[in-house]
Amino acid sequence: MISNWLSSALGRRDIHYGWVMVGVTFLTALVTAGAVGAPGVFIVPLQKEFGWSTAEISSALSIRFVLFGLMAPFAAALMNRYGLRNVTLSALLVVVSALVASLAMTKVWHLLLLWGVVIGIGTGMTALVLGATIAARWFNARRGLVVGIMTASTATGQLVFLPLLAGITERMGWRVALSFVCVMLGVAAFAVLMLMRDRPSDLGLRPFGDKGTEPLPALPPSNAPIMAAALGTLRDVSRTRTFWILFATFFICGASTNGLVQVHLIPMCLDFGIPQVQAASLLAAMGIFDFFGTICSGWLSDRYDNRWLLFWYYGLRGLSLLMLPFTDFSFYGLSLFAMFYGLDWIATVPPTVRLSAQRFGAERANLVFGWVFAGHQIGAAFAAFGAGLSRTLLATYLPAFFFAGALCVIASVMVLTISRPAPKPLVAKPATA
Repeated sequence: MISNWLSSALGRRDIHYGWVMVGVTFLTALVTAGAVGAPGVFIVPLQKEFGWSTAEISSALSIRFVLFGLMAPFAAALMNRYGLRNVTLSALLVVVSALVASLAMTKVWHLLLLWGVVIGIGTGMTALVLGATIAARWFNARRGLVVGIMTASTATGQLVFLPLLAGITERMGWRVALSFVCVMLGVAAFAVLMLMRDRPSDLGLRPFGDKGTEPLPALPPSNAPIMAAALGTLRDVSRTRTFWILFATFFICGASTNGLVQVHLIPMCLDFGIPQVQAASLLAAMGIFDFFGTICSGWLSDRYDNRWLLFWYYGLRGLSLLMLPFTDFSFYGLSLFAMFYGLDWIATVPPTVRLSAQRFGAERANLVFGWVFAGHQIGAAFAAFGAGLSRTLLATYLPAFFFAGALCVIASVMVLTISRPAPKPLVAKPATA
């Protein structure tokens, strides 16, 4: 198998195979981000072709966001039972199938079923849980940095795909742009098939940074029922205050990013006379800043108190959202917004993943983070529908942006109420004669 050969070749150069896993996961998340972000480019073309309202299209995206999040803890249980590669390949196949079928859609219920239900389930089978699982299983050292790199793939997906999709849509139509996304998903699936492995032990390795001085964590039972593993974890962690703080703050994270800016920023810019390609370029600029901001966040989360990092991330994001309506949507104002907002778009992920692993254990971290991520996507669905409803009823998106900014300020205070981890007890040295 190519992964065995590549692992041996890299080992002779003192390079751990975990970095190959990071690369494959980065590619998968990058292309999936293009598929998830594409509807933001397609809202106006769909309105022109089918006459659907913003609220109707937003309803489909809200369903997708909810299922995307609610699938996360069950996806973690599926990965624990069936392996990373099998689950990831299945997820990509589901997404491609729905996108291909959507090329022929003509009714709103087609949109709700395909872009809402099917793509929501497919993308939710990997989501950020895949990156969290790779980091927890394959890395003991640099875990925060790894999460930052893989999370930054979402920003890179926007950087690479959104302006490109906007250009293709403007010249050749949304169906051609969607077909391009399907081809890229096929490329990612091939890379997963050839290179992805479940655990370091599959290649005779220990996690990166593990010197072999401590026993590896016990593996979850391979025959554990999926529902029991996911719901059992929720039952246990829901008794803790830390879980609910992480859940609530990540709800606000989703409401202020994916559900609001990713979906509605382009149509809002069109309301202010900014062309679609230029508006997509604004999201790409955010992607550039977020790419570096998220990787930097991962580096910082390995070194500093993650609670204070989240305090600053949520606070600065809230201020940038509150500032946006006062920019007059000028080139200077939007550029300033793109920089400040972009730097911490998803910089919250590495500290949140690390807090989940610190408080609930590395082997259970993906299941716990799966439930926390469900809160993120419920928040995204809330914002996606709420902002669309605001545009339909009030003819403006601005109230939604003010509300999201205020929620971020609340989240920045909430996260400081998480207690510090208890210090590990010192082990007494045996007495010497």
